Amino acid sequence: MQVDDALLTRLEKLSYLKVSDDKREEIITQLSEIVSFVDNLSELDTTGVDDNFAMSDMATPLREDIVHSNPQISEDILSHAPQSADNFFIVPKIIE
Repeated sequence: MQVDDALLTRLEKLSYLKVSDDKREEIITQLSEIVSFVDNLSELDTTGVDDNFAMSDMATPLREDIVHSNPQISEDILSHAPQSADNFFIVPKIIE
Protein backbone atom coordinates (compact mmCIF):
# COMPACT_ATOMS: atom_id res chain seq x y z
CA MET A 1 0.00 0.00 0.00
CA GLN A 2 1.33 3.39 -0.96
CA VAL A 3 0.91 6.15 1.60
CA ASP A 4 0.68 9.49 -0.16
CA ASP A 5 -0.83 12.91 0.41
CA ALA A 6 -4.24 11.80 -0.89
CA LEU A 7 -4.39 8.90 1.58
CA LEU A 8 -3.29 11.15 4.43
CA THR A 9 -6.04 13.61 3.51
CA ARG A 10 -8.58 10.78 3.56
CA LEU A 11 -7.29 9.57 6.94
CA GLU A 12 -7.58 13.11 8.27
CA LYS A 13 -11.20 13.25 7.17
CA LEU A 14 -12.04 9.83 8.62
CA SER A 15 -10.35 10.51 11.95
CA TYR A 16 -11.46 14.13 12.28
CA LEU A 17 -7.83 15.12 12.80
CA LYS A 18 -5.92 17.94 11.16
CA VAL A 19 -2.27 17.49 10.25
CA SER A 20 -0.32 20.70 9.84
CA ASP A 21 1.44 21.26 6.52
CA ASP A 22 4.90 21.18 8.08
CA LYS A 23 4.28 17.71 9.58
CA ARG A 24 2.68 16.04 6.53
CA GLU A 25 5.88 14.62 5.04
CA GLU A 26 7.06 13.30 8.39
CA ILE A 27 3.74 11.56 9.03
CA ILE A 28 3.63 10.11 5.52
CA THR A 29 7.12 8.67 6.08
CA GLN A 30 6.14 7.21 9.46
CA LEU A 31 2.92 5.70 8.10
CA SER A 32 4.84 4.19 5.17
CA GLU A 33 7.27 2.55 7.60
CA ILE A 34 4.39 1.14 9.66
CA VAL A 35 2.61 -0.24 6.59
CA SER A 36 5.89 -1.74 5.34
CA PHE A 37 6.41 -3.45 8.70
CA VAL A 38 2.87 -4.88 8.68
CA ASP A 39 3.35 -6.06 5.08
CA ASN A 40 6.17 -8.28 6.37
CA LEU A 41 3.54 -10.37 8.13
CA SER A 42 2.19 -11.54 4.78
CA GLU A 43 5.52 -13.26 4.16
CA LEU A 44 5.07 -15.59 7.13
CA ASP A 45 4.44 -19.24 6.29
CA THR A 46 1.25 -20.17 8.10
CA THR A 47 0.64 -23.51 6.46
CA GLY A 48 -0.28 -26.06 9.08
CA VAL A 49 -1.43 -23.42 11.55
CA ASP A 50 -5.05 -23.87 12.59
CA ASP A 51 -7.22 -20.85 11.79
CA ASN A 52 -8.56 -20.84 15.33
CA PHE A 53 -5.29 -21.46 17.16
CA ALA A 54 -5.74 -18.42 19.44
CA MET A 55 -9.45 -18.87 20.05
CA SER A 56 -10.97 -20.96 22.76
CA ASP A 57 -14.50 -21.84 23.82
CA MET A 58 -13.39 -21.87 27.46
CA ALA A 59 -14.22 -18.86 29.61
CA THR A 60 -11.50 -16.84 31.23
CA PRO A 61 -10.47 -18.59 34.43
CA LEU A 62 -11.33 -16.59 37.51
CA ARG A 63 -9.28 -16.33 40.65
CA GLU A 64 -10.59 -16.30 44.16
CA ASP A 65 -11.13 -12.76 45.39
CA ILE A 66 -9.07 -12.56 48.57
CA VAL A 67 -8.41 -9.25 50.28
CA HIS A 68 -4.77 -8.69 51.18
CA SER A 69 -4.08 -5.76 53.47
CA ASN A 70 -0.73 -4.57 54.71
CA PRO A 71 -1.01 -1.35 56.76
CA GLN A 72 2.74 -0.85 56.55
CA ILE A 73 2.44 0.01 52.84
CA SER A 74 0.18 3.02 53.43
CA GLU A 75 2.40 4.14 56.30
CA ASP A 76 5.48 3.95 54.08
CA ILE A 77 3.77 5.92 51.32
CA LEU A 78 2.45 8.61 53.66
CA SER A 79 5.85 8.95 55.32
CA HIS A 80 7.11 10.59 52.09
CA ALA A 81 4.22 13.08 51.92
CA PRO A 82 4.88 16.67 52.97
CA GLN A 83 1.62 16.66 54.95
CA SER A 84 -0.77 13.88 55.92
CA ALA A 85 -3.46 13.22 58.52
CA ASP A 86 -5.72 10.24 59.29
CA ASN A 87 -4.15 8.15 56.50
CA PHE A 88 -4.82 10.82 53.85
CA PHE A 89 -2.63 13.26 51.94
CA ILE A 90 -3.15 16.92 52.76
CA VAL A 91 -3.01 19.08 49.64
CA PRO A 92 -3.77 22.74 48.98
CA LYS A 93 -7.27 23.65 47.87
CA ILE A 94 -7.33 24.20 44.11
CA ILE A 95 -11.04 24.75 43.45
CA GLU A 96 -12.87 27.68 44.96
